[in-house]
This record gives sequence, C-alpha cells and structure tokens, in this order.
Amino acid sequence: MAIRLYQFAISHYCEKIRWALDYRNLNYETTNLLPGQHVKAIQKLTNGAGTSVPVLEHNGEIIQGSSDILDYLDQEFPGKPLIPTDEAAKALATQWEKRLDDEAGPAVRCYSYHHLLQRPKVVVPLLAAGTPFYNRILLSLAFSRVDEVMRKWMKINDKTAEQSRVVMERLLTELVETYSRQPFLAGDSFSRADLTAAALFAPLFQPEAYPVPWPKPARMPKEMRTWLNQWQPQLQVLRKIYEDYRQP
Repeated sequence: MAIRLYQFAISHYCEKIRWALDYRNLNYETTNLLPGQHVKAIQKLTNGAGTSVPVLEHNGEIIQGSSDILDYLDQEFPGKPLIPTDEAAKALATQWEKRLDDEAGPAVRCYSYHHLLQRPKVVVPLLAAGTPFYNRILLSLAFSRVDEVMRKWMKINDKTAEQSRVVMERLLTELVETYSRQPFLAGDSFSRADLTAAALFAPLFQPEAYPVPWPKPARMPKEMRTWLNQWQPQLQVLRKIYEDYRQP
C-alpha cells in the first residue's frame, strides 16, 4: 500500500516527515489539510486518539506524531537509517530530538504566528498552502475568528512570544556551538537529531524546498524581520544542514 502523509504544508513537524521520506527516496502521497477543518479527518483516522499532524498511513497502520513516525520509518525501511547504531550516539540523538520537539518546535511556532497573524495577507497563503484555492477566500473572510482561535489554541500572546524568542535564541546558540565542534549532533553521521534541528527552524530561514509561498522580506512584520536579520548567522548553520541533506 502507498504511503500517505496527512499534513499541514506549513507545519515544521510535517517537514520532519517529508524530509525523512525524501531522504529514503520513498514514494508517498500527501493529503494537505486546512488547520481547524482538519480535526474531523484526523479524529476519524486515529479513532479519536488525537487531532495533531503529521499522521502517516501505510499498510493499514496509522502512526501519529513526528517522532513515532520516524521510529516507524526506521523500522520498516532500515536501508537508510536516521538513528545511529552506536548506543551512546543513539541515546544522544534521541535526547536532542525530544528536546527540540518539546522546546524548539513550539517556540518557533508561537513566535512566528504571533507576528505573522498581524499580517493576514501574508499568513493566509501559508495556512492554506496545498489546499483548494477557495480556502484562502474562506480564511480571509473569517480571519478575525481564525486569529482568535489560533491564539487561544496555541496560547499565543505578547508574553509567550517573548518567552519563545528567548528559547529560540538559547537553542540556536547551543546548536551553533555544538556544530562548531563537530559535524553532527550525535555520532559521526547525519541523524534524526540534525534533521529535527534544521526542519523545526526551517520556517525562520525559509528554504525553497519547503512547500509554501514564503513572503518576501519586505512583507514580514518589522519586529520579526529585525530579529531574523540579527540571527541569520546562526540560522545559516542550520540552513547548511538543510541544503546538504534535504533531498528534493
């Protein structure tokens, strides 16, 4: 049975799985969902277990969550593993991935949406990417409600955005220091730890391979644009990982 990925195109957790699938040269199909409207589809797939994406469907199996999906892919398609074989390196890769999933992912999401939701014409195409064209119209017409729901759902406000900025800066500093000493986060080869770091920060360096219409810099909110310019040297380290190991 074909592999099917249920996703938001904009989601950096979904990018982890797109990258892992492409890295293995696996054929797969995507079902792009609209945030909010995705709930019923995902609940049906998971028998009510949850509403988060990504969700992978393969050979009758339904796997939810980026980390569990990476585990599944390593088990089912071991020819090009993303987990080190050395036990110490394996443990380190797992620690890095969990920390990045728990800290970097939410921080990047909160900080980015806090600013981008101030620009409906910028954020609507990102949210609706890959879905039918009329979703842009629907989101635009109902944007005040979309803004309210997203901020409540993800606990996005001035305080949490500032906390997220601090988390991102701390992690970026640590990642750059680690990469200055060694080529990979865990062991002597590219692993799911490196993939997770570059994928979760990708919305901040906006790679072309990412399947959304990134806004031009001039259309970004001023405060966010200033921060991105200041932290580009650190982000470029992760961009290099992305460019070296992200297959089209």
